[in-house]
Amino acid sequence: MSPTILKVKGYRLYFFSREESRIHVHVISGNGESKFWLEPDVRIAKNYGHNGKQVNEIKNIVKEHYHEIYSAWQEHFNG
Repeated sequence: MSPTILKVKGYRLYFFSREESRIHVHVISGNGESKFWLEPDVRIAKNYGHNGKQVNEIKNIVKEHYHEIYSAWQEHFNG
């Protein structure tokens, strides 16, 4: 199960239900897929196909929606 957290600017932010416990979010678009850590700070963990501009844009989206993503993580994995 991969619940969608939100869709912004053509990016889908989601979690994998059975993955590592460190808080992170996956982001997919027509150009690629990335994974971002949320703690201890927002930073890229993996990238497959997103260019540098897209990575920066996604990072800003993750930062902007940090609390929403964090809350969704807590509800999904601890709720």
